[in-house]
Parts: sequence; C-alpha cells; structure tokens
Amino acid sequence: MTRRVVITDGDQRSALALTRSLGRAGHRVIVCSSKRRSLAGASRFAVDQTIVPDPLRAPDAFAEWVIAIVRQSSADVLIPVTEASLLALLPHRELLGPCKLPFADIKQFLDICDKATVLATAARHGTAVPRQCVLRTPSEVATLEGKVNFPVVAKPARSVADLGTTRFKSGAVQARDLQTLSNSLERIPIDAYPVLVQERIIGSGIGVFVLLWDGELRAAFAHRRLREKPPSGGVSVLSESVALDPDLLARSVALLRDFDWRGVAMVEYKLDEKTGVPYLMEVNGRFWGSLQLAIDAGVDFPNLLVDAACGQPRPCVTQYKVGTRLRWEWGDVDNLALRLRRSPHALALPEGAPGRLKGLADFVRAFGPGTRREVLRFDDPRPFLHETLNWFRRR
Repeated sequence: MTRRVVITDGDQRSALALTRSLGRAGHRVIVCSSKRRSLAGASRFAVDQTIVPDPLRAPDAFAEWVIAIVRQSSADVLIPVTEASLLALLPHRELLGPCKLPFADIKQFLDICDKATVLATAARHGTAVPRQCVLRTPSEVATLEGKVNFPVVAKPARSVADLGTTRFKSGAVQARDLQTLSNSLERIPIDAYPVLVQERIIGSGIGVFVLLWDGELRAAFAHRRLREKPPSGGVSVLSESVALDPDLLARSVALLRDFDWRGVAMVEYKLDEKTGVPYLMEVNGRFWGSLQLAIDAGVDFPNLLVDAACGQPRPCVTQYKVGTRLRWEWGDVDNLALRLRRSPHALALPEGAPGRLKGLADFVRAFGPGTRREVLRFDDPRPFLHETLNWFRRR
C-alpha cells in the first residue's frame, strides 16, 4: 500500500536513508529542510522538498510549517529525524489529524533525552555506567579538584536545551585536565546545565538499535564503530554490523520498557578495552546516523516503523548479515584530514592510538571489497553530488 510520508531534517544522512528506503518501497516521500536544497531532497526517491524554519532557531514556527505541510499533502506518516524536530513536534500530535507520528509521547521523549535519568535507571538494573560528577553551574568546576581522574568527557544532560524561544544543541567534549575542562564549559550556556563530567571509557563503540511497538520488540540490530568524526569520538564514519549480544539486547529492551518507549531507539555502549565490560553511554530516541547500515544488512527499520504505525506490523526481524561495512565518504575524508594535520595529543586520542601512517593505511584499506558507500549510490547519484559540492564550498 502506497503511503504519503513527510520526513524532516533533509540534510541528515538518516533522512536520506529513510527517503531511499521508503521511496524504493513505493511510498511517496516529501522532504522538509531549513535549506533550499538538502541531501535527502536531492534523492530521486523524494517526490517533493519543502523549506521550513530551523527547528533549533524557531521551533514554534518549524512545528507550524510542518503541520501545514502534513495537512496540505494529506500525509499518512510524519517522521521527525532530529531531537530538535521531535521536541518541536511531539507536543502538537493532536494537530496532525489522522497522520501518524510513530514515536513516544513528549513526556517519555523528554525522559529518554535526559542522560542522567537514563544512566541512573540503567544502574538500577545492574548495567555498568561511567563514574560521573554532576555540575549544576559552571562555577562548580572548581569543586572537581581531586574528585575525578582525567581525562574526562563532559556533556550536558540534555543534548538540546531550551534558550527562551530558541534551542541550543551541544555535544560531548574531551578534557585532559581541569583547565581544559573549565575552558570547554565556558562555551556551554547556563541554560544547558546540568553538565555530566564522566570518566572516559576507552574502547569500541557498540550500538544496539531496536524498534519497540506496543511493548513488543519488532526489530533489532547492532553495529560497531570503526572510525568516528572527530577521531576521539563522535559520529560514525566507518561502521560494521555485528552479531546481537543477547545480554545487551535484553538490557536495552528492559531499559526502554522502563520508559514506556514506543518507536525506534539507539542504545549506545562502550566496551572497555581492558575489561570487556559494556558501559551504557546514552539512548537516542530517534533514527541514527548510520541507519543505512542496518538497511543494507537486512533490517529495514523505516518500512518496519511505517507499517507498525499504520496498524500492519510485520514479524520481528533480528536476523541480518553480520560483517556488512558502511563508509560515510566525506566524513571519512574529514577524519583522515584531522589525523594527518593534528597530533594524537591534540586530538585527545588515548595513549597507544595509531599514528598518521596507520591512519592513512586504514583509510586506503576501506576502499576494498565489502565496504558499501553510504551516500554514493549509483542508482541515486544526486545526493552524493550535492554533498560533494557542499564539502568543497566549506573549504
């Protein structure tokens, strides 16, 4: 059955994966973006693309415009892609009419976005979490002297914070000493506090991805991050599908059920390289950047979610091809450029991290067989051309 689906945040790679997956299945996909041209909007599988306000700078106007597009297009399903878009749209679910918004309610979403709450809940289940201190104000950084072991990772409890009528998005920062941490915290607005200062867990990043619907597991997938941007930790630029760890899957599902979760979610862990213990890092209650890897490996989360939302859930999917690799082309180039231009110390890489020559060799090896390109698909080349032009314009 053909459905009309509106997707927000067209410049996100997950939006492109959604557009391609749903478009190939025969659905009519309308892409929204705050830019005139977007990555997903360039896809041949997008029947239309529309400019909307930025969900961070103008969340109320963004919600108003998207709701109008949903009504004008008689959309069956609306899929917000980023945390900012979900925060703007979830409170207005009742204004969407018959259109499905296949995510948890705003209360559950706010709870799952609170890293401190998620980690405390996981710890009660016996899941390992990083040791941390909570800073309520910037001035409290002085109280950390002698209380934490550096290096540390500092991150606001919420990735997207309210700043009056706008919102602020922040990520994690690495700090090797108290002065570096203090300098980093100065760039975080007071409204983004509390900030979590955590011990740094050195090891591979493991993502467990699930779709829960009406309390039932409908799909599950796992990947391992091989390279990230920035190299010290960030978005995945090279990842690989791995077998589901039954214990991690059970812990992830139990955690999400504690939050009455509904929809897709990524549960992120770090495997301590010394002990092998998986530490829970955070939960993202939305589609993730490397969504295309799951689709390529055989777990089509976009279509599974749309079918569940429209009352036609499929059998649970947990079997997929292990060892599938996905490379974000220009993201990997950025990773290599950072590795070549800056020292491991300047990049806050852990001791024993590979040097420049090893980084270059690893980059070249990724061109070998078995690694799929994330954006460049020969049956849909325009998104790669769009991204390439933008990459050179930023240089």
